[in-house]
Amino acid sequence: MSELPLTPLGRIIKSGGAERVSEDAKIALADFLEDISQDIAELALENAKKEGRKTLKAQDIEAAYKMVF
Repeated sequence: MSELPLTPLGRIIKSGGAERVSEDAKIALADFLEDISQDIAELALENAKKEGRKTLKAQDIEAAYKMVF
């Protein structure tokens, strides 16, 4: 089960134009977002470690996001 709350994900999908959203669609989006988030977090942590830091910063997340997308 996803750790992300499903209600806001339903709103996000609806803001994309969907009239109705099934629970399965919300769960699928949550699963994908968690997978992508994990990948971004791992890359961001690698960047922070390369710079000799233990603290993850927004700039690490942004750089990792650009690497993924």
